[in-house]
Amino acid sequence: MPTQDYYDTLGVARDASADEIRAAYRALARKHHPDVAKDKAVAETHFRTINEAYEVLSDPNKRAQYDRFGTVGNGQGSPFGDAGFASAGFGDIFDMFFGEMRNGGQQQRRSGPQRGSDLRYDLEITLEDAFSGTTREIVYSHLAQCETCKGSGAEPGSLLVSCERCSGSGTMRTVRQTPLGQFVTQSVCTACGGEGERVPHPCQVCAGRGRVEVERKLSVKVPPGVDDGSRIRISGSGESGMRGGSAGDLYVYLNIAAHERFSRDGNVIGIDVPIPFTLAAMGGPLTVPSLEGPLEVHVPSGTQSQSVLRLRGKGMPNIRGGQRGDQLVTLHVVVPSKLSRRQKELLEEFSRAGGDEIEEKGFFERVREAFRPE
Repeated sequence: MPTQDYYDTLGVARDASADEIRAAYRALARKHHPDVAKDKAVAETHFRTINEAYEVLSDPNKRAQYDRFGTVGNGQGSPFGDAGFASAGFGDIFDMFFGEMRNGGQQQRRSGPQRGSDLRYDLEITLEDAFSGTTREIVYSHLAQCETCKGSGAEPGSLLVSCERCSGSGTMRTVRQTPLGQFVTQSVCTACGGEGERVPHPCQVCAGRGRVEVERKLSVKVPPGVDDGSRIRISGSGESGMRGGSAGDLYVYLNIAAHERFSRDGNVIGIDVPIPFTLAAMGGPLTVPSLEGPLEVHVPSGTQSQSVLRLRGKGMPNIRGGQRGDQLVTLHVVVPSKLSRRQKELLEEFSRAGGDEIEEKGFFERVREAFRPE
């Protein structure tokens, strides 16, 4: 079994994507590069360990073999036993046959411009903010270009030099003897991390990384009508690019806080409103809340509990423009739990006058009415 866990070495989860593994490797390679670290010997050992882990996990075949057997072509726990293939795992042999053809005969040098990573920011707003729109100021950390070295990673006045180990190509060629013959493979140069250049005098501000972590304040304009989970893209406000590459983008994800009175379903706003049983019986005007202020509505006489009034065009605005949604007002008839003597007398009089009679039509009569032409 290997003496190190490759996933722990790179600090990634076992289900990490290829992009996550690549990003972790680049960050560690810059941090532990022998030209940057104070203890050169320790850094060089750590650098070799990082490159060994990356060489395995960046190759799908090697990674699959490592995940299954805990080793890659070293004969320990290998499914090929002593049949001669233990010195070169199947993933290695496949890469020896087809790796060079996949890469056009040579591995592309990675010293060109590199776009910065995108960032995510979660912003919580109220339902009122979503209704009318708002502008919020956010503060977040991101990697910005080092102003001292202008992103080169070199101390001002010094220049980058070509890597002596790989002659500036960023790759190393390795010759291997296998049961199928002699094969030549290419891998990332361990000295320069695939850059093809090294920094003899690293910038003291960014330690040769070319970028520094800074805080940034930004005003975010939230348009009316946004929904929970909506995102706002702010171009060029993500991580700064490398070697002259463009900056990434910032994505602001909106979370709308639950409201104590209103509910929302798309562009439809809902609210529950209690009304006295006298208003339900006789009908009349009623003032109900809305996101734009109090609204006057009419309650029809004989209104039953759970009846719904639809206020057209009083809901959420459409984020793309056009007609607004509706507001649904669900009425709940409230029966008083305590009555005065006079109130009881009036209700008893109401009952004697036939107010307690409940009209209940038979089943067949209801069916005939349902199919009766208008």
